[in-house]
Amino acid sequence: MQSEKEEKEIRVRKIENGTVIDHISPGQALNVLKILGIMGKLPENAITIAMNVPSKKLGKKDIVKIENREISEEELGKISLISPEATINIVRDNKVVVKKKVKIPEVIEEALKCANINCITNHEKVKTKFYAERKSPLKLRCHYCERIMKREDVLKIFEQEK
Repeated sequence: MQSEKEEKEIRVRKIENGTVIDHISPGQALNVLKILGIMGKLPENAITIAMNVPSKKLGKKDIVKIENREISEEELGKISLISPEATINIVRDNKVVVKKKVKIPEVIEEALKCANINCITNHEKVKTKFYAERKSPLKLRCHYCERIMKREDVLKIFEQEK
C-alpha cells in the first residue's frame, strides 16, 4: 500500500539531455511554449508539461521539460516577462550542468507586441523593442510610442496570440 506522500508525488521521467524550466507561474506553461516557438506545431523533441502542481516555494507552479534542446539567453529573457520566478536547468548526460534563474533583460526585442493599437509596430514591419523601466512589479516602455506596459498587459498579449 502506498503512503499518502507517495500518492501525492508526481512521477515524470527524467530527461537525458535538454532543458527543464521549473517554477513557472501557474497557468503559464503554454505561453512558455509559445515563446519558444513550439506552440501550434508538432515539436521535433519530446516535451513534458506539468501544470498547477504543488510547490513549496510558490504554492502552485508549472514545469516544462524539452528533450534535446537547450534554450538561449534571449529565450530565457522572454520567459522572465511572464514568469519572473522561473528557473532553468540544462541537462546533459542525465546531469544538471547549468542552473539559472530567469532575469529580465534591460532591452527586450521581438518578444511581444505593443499593447497600444496605434503603435507603429502594430501597423508597419518594424522590430518591437521595449525597455525594462522596473522589474518588480514589471514595467516595460515601448521604444516607439513610449507606452508603459505592466505584467498584466504582457500576459494579455500572449493570451491573444494563442
